This record gives sequence, structure tokens and C-alpha cells, in this order.
Amino acid sequence: MNTANRNLTRIRHNTKIVATLGPASNNVALLEDMIRVGGLNIVRFNFSHGSTEFHQENARIVREASQQAGREVAIMADLQGPKIRVGKLADGGIQLEAGEKLLLDAALEGEGNRERVGLDYPDLPQDVAVGDTLLLDDGLLTLVIDSINGSEIHTTVKNSHFLKSNKGINKRGGGLSAGALTDKDFQDLKTAIGIGCDYVAVSFVKSAEDLHTARALIEQEMQGSNAVRPGLVAKIERAEAIANLDEIIKAADGIMVARGDLAVEVGNAAVPALQKRMIRRARELRRFSITATQMMESMINNPVPTRAEVSDVANAVLDGTDAVMCSAETAIGSYPFETVRQMAVICAAAEAEQDSLNGVEEEYSDEPVSTYLAIADGAVHVARAVNAQAIVALTESGSTAFEISRHSIQLPIYALTPSIAAQRRMAMYRGVRPLKITTSTDHDTALNEVEKMLFNRGVLKNGDQYIITSGSRMRETGSTNMLQVFTVNR
Repeated sequence: MNTANRNLTRIRHNTKIVATLGPASNNVALLEDMIRVGGLNIVRFNFSHGSTEFHQENARIVREASQQAGREVAIMADLQGPKIRVGKLADGGIQLEAGEKLLLDAALEGEGNRERVGLDYPDLPQDVAVGDTLLLDDGLLTLVIDSINGSEIHTTVKNSHFLKSNKGINKRGGGLSAGALTDKDFQDLKTAIGIGCDYVAVSFVKSAEDLHTARALIEQEMQGSNAVRPGLVAKIERAEAIANLDEIIKAADGIMVARGDLAVEVGNAAVPALQKRMIRRARELRRFSITATQMMESMINNPVPTRAEVSDVANAVLDGTDAVMCSAETAIGSYPFETVRQMAVICAAAEAEQDSLNGVEEEYSDEPVSTYLAIADGAVHVARAVNAQAIVALTESGSTAFEISRHSIQLPIYALTPSIAAQRRMAMYRGVRPLKITTSTDHDTALNEVEKMLFNRGVLKNGDQYIITSGSRMRETGSTNMLQVFTVNR
């Protein structure tokens, strides 16, 4: 470990932390620090950059760092999605002034210039109409369409800005026809599966069908394999996704509140309320959520966050998000360890004010539910009633631990599993602390092993009560059917 970080104590936080891997962070020693005491739970691979070999090497680095830190982390492959961008520009870019005209030409080959700018997205002329507003470079440049002639889109520049090569294009209000998955994404999905990614994030999702397509591709690629399928994360960054939000959430394992492109399409002012709505609906529909984009942006260059950034992260925690995410801060920033550590501090502080152990009970419907879901619900109620110090889920797949985590409870949830894949998957779930245990097939022996492990770790002490959920048939997926209350007596 880095000498400066060796004496730090890991901060306990329920909200999980996602960090994007890049040149600033893809070395074993630093990642070990970030995992062991920084608070890192999930590592994001940005498939907009890098070759297959690059991602394969990064996966090796992450797994080695995780092993050295003694904690399993999840790897999330973030697919690039469609490239809706301007093309290359001579001299790296052009200075545009308010009121002047700019011609976008989907047929232009080679470098663009002040006379005309090429497009990486040839269908743009068919997707827009006179009067539409185009937002380039994350909304920093606004163009209004005057006319369309074949491949040419004639626009008026509304504000002065230096436009660089390959900057993104959004249409205000959405409506671009590009699909969520490109040929590049198909190939990258194979790479993600090959390196054992635990989650795949699909960019620019518009409907549930995008998720169904991705699942079918994963199933096709993994046909005949007994390996656990990666979970699907739907990135909500298109205006159309808001209209189809519930169906998208149900089709995914979780969502990412991708505030960058979303803000460009729907307007900055709409995003905070949408963020709260998305996180709430994900929890209500029993899915997880990640809040992303510019959370600690100033820490790319500074060792501490701004007060606004602290409030931003804390508010996402208070909204109930499962995870908060760093992008450039840890990929290319000067302070990747400090960024993750500061996030952990903020999460822990917000959670301390959110403790609802004795708070308002959740509402439940009268509709029948599965046994393991009923057990998960019951575990939370009983834990509150007896003032338990922990909930312990003996689990093969992690499903019961996940369902327990859907409740507004700050009580630690220890998920004990013999499966490394399940450990990594559960790294995403808020409040869940996955641990590996080689459980006996004998139920009573297994329960004794659990108490001994948690007692030796200092999680429980003599006299503490705790809840265990388990299956009467040990080591069988989906067999959770028991809820027991124990008191430590050692």
C-alpha cells in the first residue's frame, strides 16, 4: 500500500462507490488502496476508449488488486453506444460567434472547417426538422436549424464557442433514431463477457426493447456456459427514456442516472427532480440505481471537493441511490484515491442522518409474493422489533440480500455466500456487505460458522441479537425459506 494511506481506517458506508478506471488509476498498488481503505466497490470500464487487450489487462489489474485488498469488487463494462458527433475539424477546431451560419454536412469526408462540418452520424438530416435546436459539446454550443437540403443541415449559431473535433450532438427534446447498440457494442459485449464483467451498462437506452436485445446477445454469447450472466444497467440519458421509465427499469437489473446527456436533452433544471423520481421508482420496482456525472468534478485537479459537490453526493444518498459514480475524477484526475475516500466520508455522514431503523414502515400490497421475498420483508420487520445489530443472509445467488436492501434500513446486511460471482454482484447493492464463507451442507453447522465468523470480525459481541435468513436445503439457489433470531453467547 501507499505509505500515505497505510494507517487509514476504511470508512463504513452503505452507499456503494463506482470509480472509472483510466491512466490515473489502473495500477495494482493504487487500486488496492482504493479498495482496502478508500471505499471503492465497483470499477467502471469505459468502452468508449481502449482496445480489447487494454480492457483485458485492466481486468487482470482489478482482480489482482482486489485479491491483495481482501475484498471482492464488481467490474462494470460501460458500452459506448451510438456516436452522434461532429467529425474531425482542421486545426483541432473552429471559433464560432453568435449569429453566424454553420453548415453541418453528413456527406463530408475528411476534415471539416468553417465552411462545413462533417458528421459521424449520417442519419442526422433525416432525424431533424427546421426550427429544431441542436446542442453540441454537452450543451455548450446551441444551433438552430434554418433549412435542410439532402445531407446538409444549415444552422444559425446562437452563442459564441470554440467547437473542437468529435464533440457530441444532442437534439433538444430527444428524437434521434440511433439505436442503443452498435456493431462496436456487439464486439465490446463479447470482450466484456470474456473478461468476466459483472455488469454491462447499455448507453442511450430508449425502451425496454434495447435491454431485451442486450440480454439476448449475452445469452447467445454465453450459451452452454454455467457462468453467472452479467447484470444489465440501463443508462437513462435520453428524453425518450423518461417516457418509458418504468418498462426500462423492469427490463434491467438496475439503472444509471446519467445526468450529462440527459441534462442536455431535457434541460439542466429538470434533472434534479428526475433524479429523485428515477431513484424512487427503481427502489419501488426492486431494482438498483447509480447516480453519475460530475459528482466530484473539481477533484480532477483539486484534492478536496467543493461544498456544492459534497451536497450533490449527499443528496443522492438521501434520495436512496445504491451507488454514486466518479468518471474523469478517477480515470484521468490527479487525485483518484482522495476522490473515492472523500465520497466515502460524504456517504457515511449522509447515512448517519438517514438512519430510519425506527422510522416509517414501508407499505406492502396484498398480492402474493415469493417465499424468499416474504422472508426478506419479514427479516426487516423482525430486526426492527428486536433491535437486532445485523441481518445475515446465507445466500447462494444474493437475491435475498438484495431484497432486504430495498428497504429503508441502515442496519448492516451481511451476505454470506460460497460464490465469488455472487460476492462481486452484491458489491453493487446498498447496505450489503458480501463475505465468502464455505458453508456446510448441514444447517446447524453452517449457522455456527456464521456466528463465529461475525464474532471474530467484531461485527457481533456477546448479548447481541441478529437475524439470519437461510434455506432448509443448504447450497441450493432459491431455497431461502427460514428466518431465525439468535443471541450471541460466546
